[in-house]
Amino acid sequence: MKRPILFITILAILFAMSCNQQENKNADQPKSAITEKTVNKVVKALATAHPRANQERIARGVEQTASLWFSANGDSEAFSDFCKSNFIADEEARHLAFKKFSRNFEILDGHFNKISLELLEPLHLDIGQVTKVDEKFGSYSAGAHVKSDLYKNKIAFMVTLNFPQYILAEKNKLGANWNRKEWAYARMGDRFTARVPASLKMDYSEQETAADIYIADYNVFAGQLHSENGQKLFPEGMKLLSHWNIRDEIKSNYADKTNGLEKQRTLYRVMKRIVDQSIPKTVINNEEPEWNPFTNQVTLAGEPKEAKAEPDTRYQHMLNLFHALSAMDDYYPMLDTYIKRKFSGSMEISQEETEKLFVEFISSPVLKEVGALISKRLGRDLEPFDIWYDGFKTRSSLDQDKLNDATQEWFPNAQAMENELPEILQKLGFSDDKSKYLADKIAVDPARGSGHAWGASMKGEKAHLRTRIPESGMNYKGYNIAIHEFGHNVEQTISLYDVDYYMMSGVPNTAFTEALAFMFQSRDLEILGMSISNPNKEHLRTLDKCWSLYEIMGVGLVDQRVWKWLYANPDATAADLKEAVMRISKEVWNEFYAPVFGQKDETLQGIYSHMIASPLYLSAYSFGQIIEFQLEEYIADKDFASQVQRIFQQGRLTPKQWMMEAVGEPLSVQPILNKTEQALKALN
Repeated sequence: MKRPILFITILAILFAMSCNQQENKNADQPKSAITEKTVNKVVKALATAHPRANQERIARGVEQTASLWFSANGDSEAFSDFCKSNFIADEEARHLAFKKFSRNFEILDGHFNKISLELLEPLHLDIGQVTKVDEKFGSYSAGAHVKSDLYKNKIAFMVTLNFPQYILAEKNKLGANWNRKEWAYARMGDRFTARVPASLKMDYSEQETAADIYIADYNVFAGQLHSENGQKLFPEGMKLLSHWNIRDEIKSNYADKTNGLEKQRTLYRVMKRIVDQSIPKTVINNEEPEWNPFTNQVTLAGEPKEAKAEPDTRYQHMLNLFHALSAMDDYYPMLDTYIKRKFSGSMEISQEETEKLFVEFISSPVLKEVGALISKRLGRDLEPFDIWYDGFKTRSSLDQDKLNDATQEWFPNAQAMENELPEILQKLGFSDDKSKYLADKIAVDPARGSGHAWGASMKGEKAHLRTRIPESGMNYKGYNIAIHEFGHNVEQTISLYDVDYYMMSGVPNTAFTEALAFMFQSRDLEILGMSISNPNKEHLRTLDKCWSLYEIMGVGLVDQRVWKWLYANPDATAADLKEAVMRISKEVWNEFYAPVFGQKDETLQGIYSHMIASPLYLSAYSFGQIIEFQLEEYIADKDFASQVQRIFQQGRLTPKQWMMEAVGEPLSVQPILNKTEQALKALN
């Protein structure tokens, strides 16, 4: 059988790029020991020995294996012998091997995930003082060496030879006609595409843990803040984690008609001080000093106190992660920057496509109309923090104290919430049996930070909902976040336990789990039994989604452009990075937000903590909201629970294919823009 010309061309490009990447490495770095001549010889020998086998698969498998075969694995003769001995031509035998690989990878993935989960408990959970011992074990990655070991014992090469990789363009082109088994085979091929030394993985794990610890303890005591006129407006002891709790407190104060605006302006000043690092170090996670973020004056027991600014620590953590990730670049033949690995690799949507989609949305003229409506509803000009305007949510008309009373009574502690998970699911329309089935696989833990969801990686283990619950019980804002994280847990459980192949477990990328988390979060009042009757409810929901997407897309765009700057300036200092983040924030604001807000040179979009501890994660939220909107539109007249089960059982297709099978349409911002125009017309 002749190989198609296109396929031969793709393989030639792949091989040439791999060789070029290897030749450019430093002499002390490993490189492929196999020449193109040897590859051609082995391909020909296997094709002759197995004339009925898929010839394209032979060529693809041999070439990928060669690109990862280093001198330590043996010479050309050893490579040739390995390929001849381990190529599986018979499809039944190949499927048996696939099942055995899948079983063993689930064991490895699952147990290493469990080790990390438990080692990080002292850092992630509110269970006592964090010590240096906890930090060291938390930064340890037990699985860092596993891929290196699998290359050494040649298990990795058995996979690459028989289940070679398909690049993203091929998956998008061919995947529409693949059956589930073919998709699972392709996902098996994604497991071994680069050989990153364990030492580099360990370094990244240490830097990531250090950044996580820094963010998890970055609290500001709002009760100690002074407003512009020197008043203390917040309750004594109120502790706000940056940026999440500060942002959510700004949102909640739209309902406070007495002091709400002054509270918002005060918290806005706090955020600005964090971004430009003029925040006094002594007020971070310290409930004793009082602080006026307008004047930056600190007092202790009524006496002025000299307070030094935080020394660009925020940006040093970001820089450390950049260096740890960019150190891996030379080990990826195709995705030779973290930007490419994050977007074209793990997200399977290129950075160029992402930026184009974001710009299409945030430059839409309809956003100026939404901004004008918000200004009218507020009875004043927009201020920068109004990017978090929360007044379109129908719950904003409810009394915050009553919401807090309801959630504190229902969820006094983490165990109480875990006990109530089946009831929460039943209120969302899941059957009694399915509610118990899902809830039995999810545990609730008391979080040290704002909380997160941590999924299992093998059947038999639980997903973990980690949420912050004060001694007084879970307040409404904490409950709202917890329901979001619970949505993640439900996705993690369905896409692990209910998919047909382990290799298909999960979702295309993190945006898709964010989508279900948003869908759960938007039903928080329904779960509380406090749904509101409002004839404009659907229009208000659309405007809320539109404004929220406008906010998070700008942040994602800043994140992307900062990483481009980092790659262009790899020797930058933390101070250089701080200035770059502020400059890029201003540029994005001036181009896409100043026309709506009427104010220029704003740096607020540099506040998100994800930029510090979760490199290039922010764009996932935007995609999550786009996906959520399209899913909600599709299931509007259908049963929520059954559709969630159907859609998330698809597992890890590519984003393009997943959306086509979920709702019959590709990812697009046009549906939300169109519906926003309709909502504006209806409300005006």
